Amino acid sequence: MVQLHIKRGNESQFLLDTTVHVAVEDLTKLVSAIYNGRLKVDRLCTEMGELAEHGIFLPINMQGLTDEQIEELKLKDEWAEKCVPSGGCEFKKDEIGRRNGHAPNQAMKEVLKKTIEEAKALISKKQVQANVCVTMEMVKDALDQLRGAVMIVYPMGLPPHDPIQQEFEGKEDLSGLQAGKMVTEESEAQLWWAGKELQRGKKLSDYVGKNEKTKIVVKIQKQGQGAPAREPIINEDEQKQMTMYYYRRQEELKKLNENDDDSHLDSDWSDRHALKRQFQGVKDIRWGPRK
Repeated sequence: MVQLHIKRGNESQFLLDTTVHVAVEDLTKLVSAIYNGRLKVDRLCTEMGELAEHGIFLPINMQGLTDEQIEELKLKDEWAEKCVPSGGCEFKKDEIGRRNGHAPNQAMKEVLKKTIEEAKALISKKQVQANVCVTMEMVKDALDQLRGAVMIVYPMGLPPHDPIQQEFEGKEDLSGLQAGKMVTEESEAQLWWAGKELQRGKKLSDYVGKNEKTKIVVKIQKQGQGAPAREPIINEDEQKQMTMYYYRRQEELKKLNENDDDSHLDSDWSDRHALKRQFQGVKDIRWGPRK
């Protein structure tokens, strides 16, 4: 199997096992699906963290308003009574004004937080360091875990306007958000290797040969962004080691310079011609009158 190290820019994303005979078209679809799926899991984990702390999402027309403004406008959250977490709730006001403040109790909060940690670990970028390849099944498993945790805490479901519910239903609206800019649609995705775009319609073997034990760095980006920067000759760890080596070497040279004392060269024992003069009988000759 060929191992692909998928990056976005210079940032590692995940490892993927494939074969040199795979069509670039299919490979692009798979890479973009896993890449976007990981982003989806990350968005869900962020929102579920807020759900655990501050309860369900307020209706759009009530967000950001003070209690006085809500009362003055005679607005009411109809979903507050329908979506009560299992075991009751604890009030914790959302200072941003996005959620209603009726948070799950401590036990249910722990269910959400533990599941968030497990889902994050499943598709984490640290899997690259552990040499663990990520599959689409792992992404789906992480999504299923998150969905299951929400169903445990909110058996009746969440309001249709809650971002978590929209993510589960595939109806999320990311327009105008930074999260939307990070998504790379399959139709816009491009894969690059060694400064070359992997053209759809070809196979991976047309670029990397037929060696199934190859490991390459592939970068994903949107169309129209041009060729991504090439990989540096040395990686970050090697650069740190080299910097540390030259720093230690510089410190050693400083110490040698400080200890560079040549006064010993005037001593008798350091005179390499002393033995010769002794045999010739001219060892203690001095110029000038004797005292």
